[in-house]
Amino acid sequence: MSGFSTARLKMVDGQVRTSDVTDRNVLDAMLTVPREAFVPAARQALAYLDLDLDVSEGAAKRFLIKPQLTGKLLQAAEIGEGDNVLVVGCATGYLAALTARLARQVTATECDSALAAKARDACAGLGLANVTCKAAPCAEGDPAAAPYDVIILNGAAEVMPAGLLGQLREGGRLVGVSAESRPSRAVIVTRTHGEFGHRALFDAAAPVLSGLERAAAFVF
Repeated sequence: MSGFSTARLKMVDGQVRTSDVTDRNVLDAMLTVPREAFVPAARQALAYLDLDLDVSEGAAKRFLIKPQLTGKLLQAAEIGEGDNVLVVGCATGYLAALTARLARQVTATECDSALAAKARDACAGLGLANVTCKAAPCAEGDPAAAPYDVIILNGAAEVMPAGLLGQLREGGRLVGVSAESRPSRAVIVTRTHGEFGHRALFDAAAPVLSGLERAAAFVF
């Protein structure tokens, strides 16, 4: 077993399973998809550590969120094999690649066009033909491929844009970390009869996605 394969197994056993992730499909995806393929070469040794991994190459900081949070969000999303899924703020595409092993079709957006290209290349390199990676602001989603059964945020949101929620199918759900108040929490937002119901899942922290920050308050 290679060093990365061993590290991947240890990540799943030591970080993900111990965080009450029991969904076999999620665990299998995390055991299969090589996280190091989505990390710059100079930082690949960090690929399986319990941290939000900086994969930035431009001025704006972009991250792969912690493996345990990734697993818990995927489990909470309850993605079915026939689902159409949007991954928001995909960075280099790791969460999109995991989702592609669970869903029928995945659209992934990333505000940094260079990272979106890396996500596209990484997913193609793994033969994931059901993923489309696009450069787009996080708050916009991708209306062209809507409606979505599931929307997953690869990070936290201090505001929840109506534009994203409006792309959910009836009965669809958005899963991510809400940093609208403290402490921040993972939440699931479900669309039912045109209304949106919010439910807190567990305390969680993640880097705030670009474009989903709270507007700065004016201070005298």
